[in-house]
Amino acid sequence: MPPRTCLCGLPAPYQDCCGRFHRGEAAPATAEQLMRSRFSAFGVGDEAYLLRTWHPAARPPRLDLDKRVRWVRLEVLESTGGSVVHTEGTVRFRAHYVERGKPGEMEEHSRFVRLDGRWVYAGALGG
Repeated sequence: MPPRTCLCGLPAPYQDCCGRFHRGEAAPATAEQLMRSRFSAFGVGDEAYLLRTWHPAARPPRLDLDKRVRWVRLEVLESTGGSVVHTEGTVRFRAHYVERGKPGEMEEHSRFVRLDGRWVYAGALGG
């Protein structure tokens, strides 16, 4: 069952926020929107969406999400480019999770590009 409030950090119901992207009813307009929707996809276990929004050059053949990890909160720390007029963008974020009852967090600086008019995740930046 999907969460009531969207996991992406925006104050909206999941169904109206990232749920519409996961269902294929809309496409994220910005790199940050895509990043938020991918975080939500990790949270609801939508492996198909994650693979669909991954750049083909970097996409793994399949995903096996760890069911012991529960993604609970997202903080967007910085965003560059990635608007409706850009073809590339980056988003630096901190993702909070709980694994086996213990809280944790991971930080990533991600790169996004437009491919055939849609934003896709192109991988993590070093450093």
